[in-house]
Amino acid sequence: MFIEGTAKGYVDVIKGVHRKTLAVGDKSMLIEFTLDEGAVLPLHSHPHEQIGYLLSGELQFTIGEEEHIAKTGDSWAIPGDVKHAVRVIKNAVVVEVFAPIREDYLD
Repeated sequence: MFIEGTAKGYVDVIKGVHRKTLAVGDKSMLIEFTLDEGAVLPLHSHPHEQIGYLLSGELQFTIGEEEHIAKTGDSWAIPGDVKHAVRVIKNAVVVEVFAPIREDYLD
């Protein structure tokens, strides 16, 4: 599968959080998020492993019982079923891999 880049295809997840499904394989998928300063992804969990890379911006993560500030160039891995939340400190662009595939992210 090869996906050409385009400015189209973003879905509003919650206020200030926009998701675009990129490549989808048999066992994992690649997602791009754009996040507006001040947006908050509330505490949640899902069975999918989540691995991410911060292309730009600044985020405050809560992962389990730990707090982290992520800056451009930082990356993370969140195991499935671990509660996590994010507060957007500065406008951000994130690329994340989810495994297994999140059926709710198939557009």
